[in-house]
Amino acid sequence: MFSDRAHRAVRRDREMEMIFEKAVEIVKKNGAELTGRDGADTIREKGRTDYVTEVDIRVQRQIFAELKELDPTAQLLGEEKENEGIDRKGSIWILDPVDGTTNLIHDFQHSTISLAYAKGGTILFGVVYDPFHEECFTAELGKGAFLNGKPIQVSKKEQLGDCLTAIGTSPGCREHADENFARMRRIYDQCQDIRRIGSAALELSYVACGRLDGFYEENLKIWDYAAGSLLVTEAGGTTVIEGPDTMACTPKIREEFQKLLKITEEERWNG
Repeated sequence: MFSDRAHRAVRRDREMEMIFEKAVEIVKKNGAELTGRDGADTIREKGRTDYVTEVDIRVQRQIFAELKELDPTAQLLGEEKENEGIDRKGSIWILDPVDGTTNLIHDFQHSTISLAYAKGGTILFGVVYDPFHEECFTAELGKGAFLNGKPIQVSKKEQLGDCLTAIGTSPGCREHADENFARMRRIYDQCQDIRRIGSAALELSYVACGRLDGFYEENLKIWDYAAGSLLVTEAGGTTVIEGPDTMACTPKIREEFQKLLKITEEERWNG
């Protein structure tokens, strides 16, 4: 016989699975807002090179309205809202309604919706949806990572010289440009090549499925990496998040990759 505790645990697991499945449906349904681009040309500048469009606002409003019905007790943390008074110990939806807004503005078709669900400071599941290529990356804590329902893993590359990496340029943090390009040059000298896609969530997803072997960007917010970081770890990769700086890679290159990303005092002074 199952104990009452066991029954409650099974019920909680079923409830969480239902929330996860519904959340994926909500995200995918709203993907049409990105591909349709209605309002993508209506732009407001939040800061230098930091933009928001009508699409960002509309997608966040629609998704949050549906998520509140799904779990009325959960808090809502999103890029396009004030996030005062968030209790990190409670249940939280973490949403970037358009990760890659500049891409969307220019019709450079690499933008995603990124959603994570956290409880007690732990991310329980994440969804990154690329509607332009109809690719839905999902991960649940302890259950692996998937692309359109099929299991994915990070690459098996063991040498940085065999790797394709992505380095974000953080346009909103241009005072650190010299430092960032110094990092990029060191990585470029040692790896096969570098890519810059313009959506951290998508680049993390590409690390998770093995298209990229490493990723780094500074000055990220939690909605940029929450879902993607879980994807990477559930796919067998490693992540290092130090304040606003995020690194992810296949395990065998971690030590060398991380060492090359460190900034010397001379580079910091020159920057």
